[in-house]
Amino acid sequence: MPAQQKKIIFCVAGVLSFACALGTAAAIGAQLWVKATILCKTGALLVNATGQELEKFIGKIQYGLFYGERVRQCGLGGRPFQFSFFPDLLKIIPASIHVSVILFCAVLIVFALVGAGFFMFNAFGSPYETLHGPLGLYLWSFVSCCCGCLIMILFSSEVKIHHLSEKIANFKEGSFTFKTHSEQFADSFWIILVCSLVQFLNALLIRFAGFEFPFSKPKDSGTSTGAVDLMY
Repeated sequence: MPAQQKKIIFCVAGVLSFACALGTAAAIGAQLWVKATILCKTGALLVNATGQELEKFIGKIQYGLFYGERVRQCGLGGRPFQFSFFPDLLKIIPASIHVSVILFCAVLIVFALVGAGFFMFNAFGSPYETLHGPLGLYLWSFVSCCCGCLIMILFSSEVKIHHLSEKIANFKEGSFTFKTHSEQFADSFWIILVCSLVQFLNALLIRFAGFEFPFSKPKDSGTSTGAVDLMY
């Protein structure tokens, strides 16, 4: 492939990688990772609410990695309550998983920025044959893609398996019990998915530029022939 086309491909990959870093940073500070509705089970059972009457007992909750907001309804109107994960919810959430999600987000940002820098270096500079060349480009893209996948897996398990929304909904609730009525992932969660796909696309762009995958080197025919000769 001509050098000019390679420069264009590396510039595109560098811009995409930099956009992934910015998108992940914005997602970390955003509040919209999960949107859910919560049902005041205790209140609904007390009045035996059915049909449209249940709407008076359905509140809302939305949260991100650091803070969120809960609106509880138990037949007396909505009552908002803002909370933060650190230190308010640290005792009721799976703290190790939550902290791991934040750490992998930070790693994703760092490697996306490093990858963007090396893409631009390969486009306008004189690439070396190790970390500045194809091996490094594959490495940064692969690590960033894996971090994005781990973020989604860990956060999904925290929400679905550990019932994070219900734990937040029942935080400091003595007499009322809340149950998740509906739950869905919001924009920031899907930004991480897009970032992972973009990093995978960058690896394809490296291959499209003409660089073979560095770990699949062709065997030396001369060396293999000499080994066969020695056997005989």
